[in-house]
Amino acid sequence: MFAAFVEAQGVVMDEELPIAVAAARAAGEVLRAGLGRPHQVAYKGAIDLVTEVDGAAEACVVGLLGAATPSYGFLTEENAPVPGTADGRWIVDPLDGTTNYAHGCPRFCVSIALERAGELQVAVVYDPLRDELYAAQRGCGATLNGRPIKVSGTAALAGALVNTGFPYDVWTSERNNVAETAHFLRQVQALRVTGSAALDLAAVACGRSDAYWEHGLAPYDVAAGILLVREAGGLATDYDGGANALYGREIVAANPALHAEMVGYLRTRRG
Repeated sequence: MFAAFVEAQGVVMDEELPIAVAAARAAGEVLRAGLGRPHQVAYKGAIDLVTEVDGAAEACVVGLLGAATPSYGFLTEENAPVPGTADGRWIVDPLDGTTNYAHGCPRFCVSIALERAGELQVAVVYDPLRDELYAAQRGCGATLNGRPIKVSGTAALAGALVNTGFPYDVWTSERNNVAETAHFLRQVQALRVTGSAALDLAAVACGRSDAYWEHGLAPYDVAAGILLVREAGGLATDYDGGANALYGREIVAANPALHAEMVGYLRTRRG
């Protein structure tokens, strides 16, 4: 469906996009099959957990992507980075929303992005329970199940639904997003914490949410979502409003009308 959307614009679709879509759907089947069953849970931190399904989904994605693009590198959540011999790297979160998943909460997804020459080129976020597939190609726009999407037109925070999340060191770190949440709670119409950065960014891209911010994130948490938001007409930056949303471990994503006001406050909370 995305192929038809891209071709209608007179643009050639990247050959990697259907590969990423197939990998995301295959991993989604792994997640669906394991949901609600007892899991082997290990802890990477006090509240940062991982299940055996994370590993199985990652193996599925890496196996399919690696077979199709053997010269590309990988940056994934569950294993060490793998360098490639070509100027392409897959950035993969096989199960974004692991804590939700382990508790049987139906808010999780597969997130896959392709970075080439320092630019995000392809993005896929797949919600297997809703069978919703978000896709984007740099310069070609973004879609949800093949239909074009765009960010909302909400013009003021007072009318905005905004999402956020908390870092895994929230118990011990002074920079724990509590003050930021208290601030925006008094500025926005509604605030949500859903537990999946990739789905929160996808929600901004399709207008279901007006903005999202969080810090303490890794590239695989946000890579696909960043491209979705940007290709849907939104802004995805670091807290200074700069371009380092992918590797800066902080992100604010919003429609253009809200972004400047959010950055104006969030840049004061850095450090």
